[in-house]
Parts: sequence; structure tokens; C-alpha cells
Amino acid sequence: MSAIHDEQLAAVAADLRAAITGEVRFDRASRVLYSTDASIYQIEPLGVVLPRAADEIAAAIEIAGRHGLPVLPRGGGSSLAGQAVGAAVVIDTSKYLHRLLAVDPEARTARVEPGLTVGELNRALAPHGLMWGPDPASADRATIGGALGNNASGAHSIRYGMAADNIHRVRAVLADGAWATFEPLDERGWAARSLGTTTAARLHRETAALIAAHAEAVRRDFPRHWRRASGYNLNTLLPEPGRPRNLAQLLVGSEGTLAFIVEATLPLVPTPARTALAVLQFEDLVAALDLVPAILSTPDAPPAAVELLDQMLLDLTRSQPAFAPLLTWVAGRPAAVLAVEFAGTSPRDLETQLDALEHHLQAQGYRGGVLKLLDPTAQQHVWQVRKAGLGLLLSIRGDWKPIAFIEDPAVPPERLGAFVRALTGLVETHDTKMAMYAHASAGCLHYRPLINLKQAGEVAKMAALSVAVCDLVIEFGGVMSGEHGDGLSRSLYNRRLFGEELYGAMRRLKGIWDPEGRFNPGKVVDGPSISDHLRYPPGYQPQTPATLFDWSDYGSLAQAAEQCNGQGACRKHHGGVMCPSYRATLDERDTTRARANALRAALDGRLPQGLDDPAVHEAMGLCLACKACKTECPSEVDVAKMKMEWLYQVHAAGGHRRRLRDFVFGYIHELNTLGSHAAPLVNLAARLPGAGRVQQALGIARERPLPPLHRRHFRRWFEAHTPHPNAGRHGDLLLFADTFMTYNYPEIGIAATRVLEAGGWTVRLAPAVCCGRPLLSKGMLPAARHKAEQVVAALAPFAQADIPIVGCEPSCLLTFRDELPDLLPREPLAQRIGAMSRLFGEFIVEHHSAGHFDATFGPFNTEILFHGHCHEKAIIGAGGSLAALALLPGARVRLIESTCCGMAGSFGFEAEHASISERIARLELLPALEAAPTAAVAVSGVSCRQQIAHVSGRRPRHLAEVLAEALPTP
Repeated sequence: MSAIHDEQLAAVAADLRAAITGEVRFDRASRVLYSTDASIYQIEPLGVVLPRAADEIAAAIEIAGRHGLPVLPRGGGSSLAGQAVGAAVVIDTSKYLHRLLAVDPEARTARVEPGLTVGELNRALAPHGLMWGPDPASADRATIGGALGNNASGAHSIRYGMAADNIHRVRAVLADGAWATFEPLDERGWAARSLGTTTAARLHRETAALIAAHAEAVRRDFPRHWRRASGYNLNTLLPEPGRPRNLAQLLVGSEGTLAFIVEATLPLVPTPARTALAVLQFEDLVAALDLVPAILSTPDAPPAAVELLDQMLLDLTRSQPAFAPLLTWVAGRPAAVLAVEFAGTSPRDLETQLDALEHHLQAQGYRGGVLKLLDPTAQQHVWQVRKAGLGLLLSIRGDWKPIAFIEDPAVPPERLGAFVRALTGLVETHDTKMAMYAHASAGCLHYRPLINLKQAGEVAKMAALSVAVCDLVIEFGGVMSGEHGDGLSRSLYNRRLFGEELYGAMRRLKGIWDPEGRFNPGKVVDGPSISDHLRYPPGYQPQTPATLFDWSDYGSLAQAAEQCNGQGACRKHHGGVMCPSYRATLDERDTTRARANALRAALDGRLPQGLDDPAVHEAMGLCLACKACKTECPSEVDVAKMKMEWLYQVHAAGGHRRRLRDFVFGYIHELNTLGSHAAPLVNLAARLPGAGRVQQALGIARERPLPPLHRRHFRRWFEAHTPHPNAGRHGDLLLFADTFMTYNYPEIGIAATRVLEAGGWTVRLAPAVCCGRPLLSKGMLPAARHKAEQVVAALAPFAQADIPIVGCEPSCLLTFRDELPDLLPREPLAQRIGAMSRLFGEFIVEHHSAGHFDATFGPFNTEILFHGHCHEKAIIGAGGSLAALALLPGARVRLIESTCCGMAGSFGFEAEHASISERIARLELLPALEAAPTAAVAVSGVSCRQQIAHVSGRRPRHLAEVLAEALPTP
């Protein structure tokens, strides 16, 4: 930008800060982080505003207008066509304007702010038995404002319609800063609203006149297929006898180009009492689509949804550890699967509907099987795979990606099979492959050709293919977008799709509502070329620094960062673990997406100081390295590993001196070993009045109590103990005594030894080596690699002898499965050690199921709340620990559904992170504990133990301790 432009932006920012209490970010870092959404595009905004109140949106629009700058509404930034990026002042409503303002269960309406996510709205409505009809797959992070802007729908649109069918009233700020309310109006009401000199009155008058002038063309030329998110909704404003007209329906799907919605009143629908799924498998994709019309015509039992998944998507699901266990409903390797959902009031009602479908299809000549799923968990598995479809497709690594540019056409369902035949041929003539999933019931396809945008020839192929697909869509009576909208990908084709007269009417409509073209310019009408503003244009060449970790699975460190496609799964508020810091702050810069974007910008030169740029430090600062992104992000964006590499790169460059605190935490094994010799004195010193000041001087939160040390540590106990009489029946195992078990919490090791020996195993103690996890967390990778070599030397003989390696601390034991092979990629013994390593609960359950675990437990008639360690949940899941606790007779075991506890190793001990660490704990963990005050609390990790004790005062115990308590006396 020129110096004059920079001065102008500084003046705008100053005016904004003087006018609003929200956040104003015109810094380089913020512009970089908001330059992308979930599309293939990248445009730096002029600045970012995060308003705290609706009137601050109006103020920001007025100030931007005064300076002649455009504005762009933004919610979750999960738009797939580039709607949420542009050279404008971005107004992000998701951080502060996310309230559910009112619910009227009798009238079945909800009044909401635009930043509220669809998922959070429906969670709040669930106690009333209500929900909002549109259910986009991204509902857990898509905001209401974004869903309205896109005219979102989802799998159940044949029952509930699209967002334009599910809007009652909106309050909006107009291009000149005026306020307006739009709602259903009969002829008399419309005439009354058209009187006067207000902007809203003018809009009613001029919009009605425009529709009247082009009514014949709208009736004649507007696409017939109802599943449409292309263009403006001119058809909703045609005057029909007895039907109210509502300008709110025009704003839905307008992508923020006409007005800024600041509040919406939504009609609600009853939540289905029960559902069931019929799963049909096919050896031919087109055959599956050809059957859809028959499914939709099932007599007396119309389905609520018909979803298609193709072979590529199913194969990718199978390859993902977090999703593969969900595929219990797929037999073999079909070319396609149709999942047909029915809603009913009772199991018998649903069985009747499933039987009716089966009989109807058999009468139509279908000879395949029908898998009937009435169990809610089994159904949820199907939906989890379906909703993760986009991210799973984008988990493909390398530069050839299944990209979004023509991925959202909708055609009448009766023509769907024929359309896909023609489309497949078209894609093949362009020498590429494609992946597909679909809302088959509505004829809405999501297909993605594999394209490498870094090559000029491939970009040309993309442009040619998009024109050809548009012509094909028109031939089949469809539209270019069934739900994802126009944005930068498809706005260019609206002239071709609607014809000259209707497209001209849409351009005039834009001029009526936004005379100066300041609302999200370049979307819906007057769009750019499909190949402008690409995130990875031809010739894109980021830096590829020499790395210590092995990144060959991705290609390079830069390609690992590029694996983030912006889908925003890290912005979910509930379910799973990712991303703890974002859930606490609701700030884009604290998302997994922002961290990957910052690292990518550092490597491609957009951040002037490269990896050492303050923007990268800020983005990475609140990463807890919980590892949830590695498995919960469908695209496998492993930011925890990126953070470790980044820390190493920054310090290796010599620009920063490490803090003493880093060495204290990184070499905690050595310090604890030394400190244990004088444990009583060390523990006493930690309790003296001046200890807090020492902690503070080191950068350790003074309010955090340090874990105690033990002179008679676990290894000393082990050497002196008498094994259980059962020991040795089933062979040997190697117990890896981690630093914390050994010196801080020996009771864990004692309990684990007793349980394992009672189970019939001879427990041998592993040599005293550190896993290297503390060093990894500080980016001390050369030292961690040295530790890895020590681990291999110490443990390889046992692994080669097929002796299981059992550990109790997930962060330590799972290092052998995760980082050890990355640190020593050419060492096959590292892989072997990982393969032989098992967490305590995982080991017990595996061998109990095989009949190789003999321990019996006494009655334990108690409720047990279990909090799983993040690394456990991310890499192997908490199922093993839960199943081990379930061996206790009478125990009522319940997993605490929460994100990270917030401690995350040293993170919660660091003074600058102590506050957010506790905020994370108070999101879900602490409320769950408070709701069950008499329950026993079990954990699998030391960090969880420390955090729960600190924030709740409860005494959590490792699951080994809980199991040991129930052992009978030998």
C-alpha cells in the first residue's frame, strides 16, 4: 500500500477507536489472518472491527463510508466460495455479538444476534424441543449471519427448505448507516412502509418497482429448481394473491452485498422425536443416483434426507484414525452409499417406514440390501462421516487438492443420475479425477476435481471446466450453487445462468440498495474472474527451511501449514477438544486456523520478519499443544507439531535467548532427580512465604502450587516391594515410570504395579530414561532427539522381545507413538517401540478381552467422573480408560465431555497463561464437577490432576489408583 493509503487507514482506525468500545485491528497480522476463508482465495482486508454491540456495527459502517471504504460482514469465515474475503473493512460479529436474545416457544420463534452459531442456537433450543430448520454441515461453527448470507440449507432441506424459507424478520444497517426492519407485509403493509423519505421507504418503493418491471422475466427465466443459492432471490418478491412479501427473504442469500443484518427473528420447527436410517450400498455411483427419485416417492413414508457418499470419501474416512472406527455401517468397498433418514414418534413407527422403503424399492427392481439403523449412536456415526466429508476430502496431502470452485450445483433429483454421467465425462475430458458427496434428495452435489493451482496450466483447466459445468447445469435445469453461494467462485457466471435481463435487474437491485457499491463488492454481481485472488497462484514458492522434525508425510513444513484449508472446524464451541484457547476467547487469532495461516504467511513472505514475526509469536502463544487438531481437524492440521518446530527454528536462528523457565520445565526430569535427594527441604522451601516471589521471578504463576517431591520415590518402593501372587501368569511387561510418577506422584506407580501384577503380569521397571516430552514442548528439539536416541537404546531390546511397554502418563507414553518416529525417521526400532507401547487402561482392556488379565475387583458402587488427557483423547481416544474403570462392579462411569483441562503441561504454570488456563477449565470441566459433587474423580494425566485440584479443590486420582482401591487384599 502507498504511504497515503496507510495514512488514510490510520485515520479510519483512529476514528473507529474513538467511536466504539469494540476492537479495532488494522495491524498487518490481523489483516493476514482475515485474508482467507474456506475457499481457494486470499485477499487482505483493509482492517478488522470486532463490535461489542449492534450500534457499533452502524458506527463502523458510517465511518467507513465517510472515508469511502467498503465493508464486509463476517461470521465464522467458513464460506467456501470466498464470500468472507475482500479488500474491505471486515466486521466480525462472532466474538461478541453471539447472544440468543429471546425464545418464544409458543410462537416458535427465536431472536438472535448474527454471530451466534447454528449449533449453539440449536443446543439452546433443545430443552424446548425446537430447532432452526436449516442444518448446514458446518453448523458447529457457521454463524446465523453467515447462514443467512449464504441462504444455507443442509441435509434436511426437503423437509425444512433453505434459510430464505426460515426467516421472519431482520433488523439491518443499510449502506448509508440508517436502520431498517424488514418483515412479512401484505399489500396494505407494503404500501404503508413505502411512504415517506426514509431509506427503508425508498427501498420498498424502488425494489417493488424493479420487480414489477421484470416480473415476466422472473416468471419465465428464473431457474425452476428450488434448491438455489445463486443470485438474488427476486422470485420471492413476486406479488401473489394472499401471499405476504418480505424483504428479509431478499437479504437472505445476498452475501452481505445489500445490507448488514444485525438481528434476526427466526421461525422454529419441532425437533424430531426419533429418527432412523436406511443405508444402501452400490457398486456403481450413477446407479445410486438413479434410484433417488424412487426413494423420494416412497408411499406414505417420505424421507427427511437422502445423502450420498462416494468411494473416495469412504476410503479417506477409513484412512483417518479418528474416523475409521465410525464405518461400522459399510461392508466392503462400495462405489457409493446412500443414507436415507426417516423421522417418527416411536421405534415401531420408524420400523414401518423402513419396511415401506424396502418394499417400495424392491417393487422398483432394487435387489440390494437395506441396512436399518434405529440405534442413535449408529446413526450418529453415519452423520459424523457425512458432515466431515469436506474436511476429509481436503486431508489429501500435496499440491493436488480436491478444490472448491464448481462443487455446488443443484439439479432436479429426477435428472441427477444423467447429470452426473455427463459431468463425469466432462471431468475426464479435462484429464482429472473428482470426489463427490451429495444432498441427493435435493439434487445438490458437492464434487471436487483434483487441481494443482500452483501450475498455470491447471488454473486454465479450472477456468475452462467451470464454464463447461455452467453450460451443463443450465442444460439440466439447475443452478450453479445449491447452498454454498456465489462469492468469488461463481458470481461471474450469474449473467450466463440468469440471462441478460435478470442479471441486469440484479445489478440494478444492487445499485438501489448500495448506490456506492460499498457492501462486500464483487459478490453476486460484477464478480471477478474465477482465477483472480488465488491463495496459491502459479509460481507460489514459500521458504522451505531445513527442519528437525520429519515433514515428508506432508511434503514440507510449508505444505503442512498449507494443509489448513480454512474450513474452521477449530472454531466449534462444543464436542471434542479442539481448540481450547479459542473456546475461551472466541478470537480468530487463537484458532488452529490462525496459527497455520500465520506460519504460512511467515514462510511465503507476507509477514516481514518471517518465522520471528510478532504475529507468529502471538498466534502460537496460546496453543496448548493439546494435539486435538491432529485428529479432530478432518484435514489433519497438526499445529502442536508445527509449534514445536517453529520454537526450534526461532531459537536456532539466534534472535532470542531462552528464558530460564524454559530450562526448568524442559529439564524437569533432571531437576526432579536431583531434588528428590533433598525432597523434604525442597517441599518446605516451596511453602515458605517468599516462594511465590521466586516463582514469579521465573515467570511461573505464584498462585500455582508446585507438585511435591518424594525422597522415597517410586523406584525405591518398587525395588523393595513384594510382587502379587498372581504375577507372572501371563508373561512380562515393562512399566515406563515417567518423571512425574517417579518423583511427584509415586502413588500412581504403586497402584499401577499392584493392578498389573494382580492381573497376572510380571512388572519389570523400564530403565530410567525421559521420554523427551518436556523438551519437545519448549522446542528444544536437538535435546529431545538425544533423549529419543536414549529411549531407543533403553527400550528397543524389550520391544524386540515383544514385551509390552505400559505407561500411565499419556503425554509421556504417547510420545513413543507420535514424536519418536518423527525425531528418528530412519530408525525402525523407534517405530517398533511405538507399536509395543500401551497406556495403562488400554493395556488392561486389550488383555482382559483376550482372557489374559485375571484381577478381580470388589464392589465399587460409586459414580466416577473421568477426565481424559488431551493426548490420550487425540491419539487413541479415551475408550480404553473408560472401559478399564467399567470393570469395577457397580461403578457408574461417565466421561466428562470437555475440552482440555487448561493445564497442558507447563502451559498453566506459566504466569502469562495462568488466567486463560483457568478460563478453559471453567468452560466445561468445572461445571461438570460441580454438577456431581459426590462423584469420584478419575484422570489419566498429571496435568489434569493438578488443574482439577487447583480450580475445584477436589482430589482426583489416576484411574490406576481407583482400580487398586477395589483390589481385594492378596
